[in-house]
Amino acid sequence: MFNYQIKTNNLADKIILVTGAGDGIGRQAALTYAELGATVILLGKTTSKLEAVYDEIIAQGSAEPAIVPLNLKGATKQNYIDMASTIVSQFGKLDGALLNASILGELTPYTQIHEQIWQDVMQVNVTAQHLVAQALIPALLLSDEASLVFTTSGVGNKGKAYWGAYSVSKFATEGLMQVIADEYENSSLRVNAINPGATQTNMRNSAYPAENKDTIATAKDIMPAYVYLMANDSAKINGQRINAQTTK
Repeated sequence: MFNYQIKTNNLADKIILVTGAGDGIGRQAALTYAELGATVILLGKTTSKLEAVYDEIIAQGSAEPAIVPLNLKGATKQNYIDMASTIVSQFGKLDGALLNASILGELTPYTQIHEQIWQDVMQVNVTAQHLVAQALIPALLLSDEASLVFTTSGVGNKGKAYWGAYSVSKFATEGLMQVIADEYENSSLRVNAINPGATQTNMRNSAYPAENKDTIATAKDIMPAYVYLMANDSAKINGQRINAQTTK
């Protein structure tokens, strides 16, 4: 696993937004960030799931989180602009954003990729990430040390048969990260991408239903990398692809 020693006050007083916060890695990241002192903004498409994470954060004695129900497939640019404006009015700044939400689409031969599946994957995994980032960057620049983290994949820098739309979307994600990182290289904003590796999530289960889950990392196992990229310890890291696990 990623070799970083988490400290109890790593994220004290930080305001961090997490997309896809209702379950999987997003849920665990939100719980972990809150436990380490951050006020977390939970963004997801299913309000009931966000409310469950909200309750877990309160139960662990962390700062009260905020909930933003948004479906990345249908949200508009104005929705994201309004969200960013609300964040600034309520919190004064944004210290970090983990853009974790994405969809798999389907695993299929390239010539059989359905046009609508392709469009949905690109909308959620690329276009929405771009619009969220555009809207949030002004809020992030109000922080002395801000971190914007995209989510890539093992198929995000080396194409893999049958992973068509998803793989291409993650290539685009890494390119988007690199462009923004280069533009803001000399600012208070750092921009990176994280590859979680093989992790026990619903998306992983749908891709590998027969896999022995006991051999796969849990979302909690990979949190050191997620904390590192939000902590001030990573202030000099910019434009990088960070692997949360030492092996695939």
